[in-house]
Amino acid sequence: MTLKLYNSLTRQEENFQSLEPGKIKMYTCGVTVYDYCHLGHARSYIVWDTIRRYLMWQGYQVRYVQNFTDIDDKILNRARETGSSMESVAERFTEAYFEDMKRLNVLEADEYPRATQTIDGIKQLIKDLEKKGFAYPSGGDVYYQVRKFSEYGKLSGRRLEEMQAGASGRVESENLETAKKKDPFDFALWKAAKDGEPAWESPWGKGRPGWHIECSAMVRDCLGETIDIHTGGADLIFPHHENEIAQSEAATGKSYVRYWLHNGFVTINGEKMSKSLGNFTTIRDLLDRPVEPMAVRMFVLTAQYRKPIDFTQEAIASAENGWNTIKEGILFPQQHGSKLDGKCQKKPYLKRQSY
Repeated sequence: MTLKLYNSLTRQEENFQSLEPGKIKMYTCGVTVYDYCHLGHARSYIVWDTIRRYLMWQGYQVRYVQNFTDIDDKILNRARETGSSMESVAERFTEAYFEDMKRLNVLEADEYPRATQTIDGIKQLIKDLEKKGFAYPSGGDVYYQVRKFSEYGKLSGRRLEEMQAGASGRVESENLETAKKKDPFDFALWKAAKDGEPAWESPWGKGRPGWHIECSAMVRDCLGETIDIHTGGADLIFPHHENEIAQSEAATGKSYVRYWLHNGFVTINGEKMSKSLGNFTTIRDLLDRPVEPMAVRMFVLTAQYRKPIDFTQEAIASAENGWNTIKEGILFPQQHGSKLDGKCQKKPYLKRQSY
């Protein structure tokens, strides 16, 4: 049977064909490690774990890479709030991620690159973009020239003209970063160092990478210039994945990803999950209630992965009941095997009588 995947890039189902027969290069956007993982993360990583397992079951040799973003404004803010450091915050929540995924029975990736360990690859990619005229330095920052990439918007379906019209004051605002840009749509590849923040030496001065360039560099370092499958949440389509495509394809002149897969959102009782609404649920809080981890997997897999899924007490209770039924069926032969062996022995053949 031919494997079909819905490709977010073409907005249609396509027959899957790997770049190399029998082998798949697969990359998943990982977490920014500044807090505990929530139900949205649970859905993403359970979905991609299931697809990965299916591909392996089909006989493919899957090389699965998932990153950690361990340098980011959110991590730095958490470090300030707690009187800690970027490194200790990132390490704490990286370990928490592994604990949560182990409980959910999510297979470990083949490789977990971190942004802070990919600085050389990031700087090389920025140099390549600058050499080809897609990037420019400005005041210690380096920006990507969006309008130079003619296919910008092909993943999200957005047009620059429409974004310009809808941006109003945001585009026109005269903040420091906007003043550094040639165009309001340009985005940062490298950010100049700020007092009290971690920074690395570079040809453009001390600084740190922008968010989007990190994944492009980690994909290239770990998997090469073109990969089979790139996954992530639907919230990453724009701008993150759109910008990944622009960076990588401008630098290499090659197709970046053949199949883009995105999972839908998780809502809580019909509302967006938010700390301000008091409905923010972490994976560990849910499992400690306790809810059985396999019931969480069951809940996630009851919905088509690209569609929204609503978390309610009724939904998780139904998933628990469903999982208990399956579990009883799996365990029944083990618990009653000796009794069944006797009952299931063949009876002597009795010649049918005519009446």
